[in-house]
Amino acid sequence: MAETHYGRLVLLRHGQTAWSVSGQHTGRTDIPLTLTGEEQAREAGARLRENFPDGFIPEHVFVSPLQRAQSTARGAGFTSFHVTSQIAEWDYGPAEGRTREMMAQALGVPSWNVWDTGPLDLPEDLQGEHNEMLPDGTPVHVVNGPGESAEQAAARAGSLIEAVTPMLLDGDDVLCVAHAHILRLLTAVWLGQPADFARHLELDTAHYAVLGFHNDEHVIQAWNM
Repeated sequence: MAETHYGRLVLLRHGQTAWSVSGQHTGRTDIPLTLTGEEQAREAGARLRENFPDGFIPEHVFVSPLQRAQSTARGAGFTSFHVTSQIAEWDYGPAEGRTREMMAQALGVPSWNVWDTGPLDLPEDLQGEHNEMLPDGTPVHVVNGPGESAEQAAARAGSLIEAVTPMLLDGDDVLCVAHAHILRLLTAVWLGQPADFARHLELDTAHYAVLGFHNDEHVIQAWNM
């Protein structure tokens, strides 16, 4: 009996931004890539072409609506794609635009991370709006709303898995270009793990992961490539 050939689900994180350098939580704030990030995108495209020589058809490329993801997709050579909010980054709410150290100081605690105290558990007095300037002088409007829980973000990502599963079962590869946390949460869903499992995964800027099947089980085939 011939072995069933399944497609692979490839997850590419966007390239470097000013806030990925500074450590500021970048959820829905729509900031651009740095020049380094643009070069990283081109390099990621070369690695993907080497490891996926058959490429990805445009109907099987899904990209976050945020410009850092779309610029990465285009820089990597994928100029035609579906834009979907299913893989927009986790909405950090009150933590948006703030580093872990800034959050700890605001809360009066020794340390803080989004996995232990998520957006919905943060005090309302940290919500609001303000303007910032990126190092290159680009103005940025930051909205600190209520945010969403890790579970809510994981459910969003899971809805994309449901949408692309028929493609994978038909043997076609699928590419998603998005953000670190939402892609890690998507991976947790793929593996049938709780959202909190994603805290144990690391995905660097402009690196990719490959999810797939082994003996009909969902597995990670490669990570942080």
